[in-house]
Amino acid sequence: MRSIEKLKIEVQKKMRKNDPAHDFEHTMRVYKNAQKLAKKERANMKLVLAAALLHDIVSFPKSDSRSKTSSTKSALEAQKILKKHDYSNHEIKIVSEAIRDHSFSKGVAPHTIEGKVLQDADRLDALGTIGIARTFAVGGAEKRPFYSKYDPFCETRRPDDQNWTLDHFYKKLLLLEKNMNTNAAKIEARRRTKIMKKFLNDLKKEI
Repeated sequence: MRSIEKLKIEVQKKMRKNDPAHDFEHTMRVYKNAQKLAKKERANMKLVLAAALLHDIVSFPKSDSRSKTSSTKSALEAQKILKKHDYSNHEIKIVSEAIRDHSFSKGVAPHTIEGKVLQDADRLDALGTIGIARTFAVGGAEKRPFYSKYDPFCETRRPDDQNWTLDHFYKKLLLLEKNMNTNAAKIEARRRTKIMKKFLNDLKKEI
């Protein structure tokens, strides 16, 4: 798909300044996840891949008050970019809505299969070994301590991932497995979640 390759080049240029957890390598992992899921779910491959490439085209740091608007702004920016690449209005609508609704913080279940695939593909990259790496990359960028020395594993308190990085596992990451849309993503999420739970159990022995 020549249009996808051209889009990929443009996105890579625009994402040069993104943080390591939301950089072009993250985008390409989501792209690969989306490609696998789209085949299994019989989604429109062209639209799924375009959505994957553009889903973080606008990405504010987690500490930025605009962070929760990233997906909405990415959707608007995607509309402009896709018009330049001769996507139809109908195609642009599907892609931009998928991008708008993919964010965990929005708490929205996408209504198209393309949207469901994108959301699952992005969430899979928050899980497993790469998910652990991304979590601590964000925590480091935000200068957050690894964990609360009084209750590292949120056993007697509510998770607060604005103050401690490890809390993000309990506030979001361990919940993702149950919120996948597609069967293929549920299977992969289960595998990756086991990796994270083992990491947490191993960490308990070390601290």
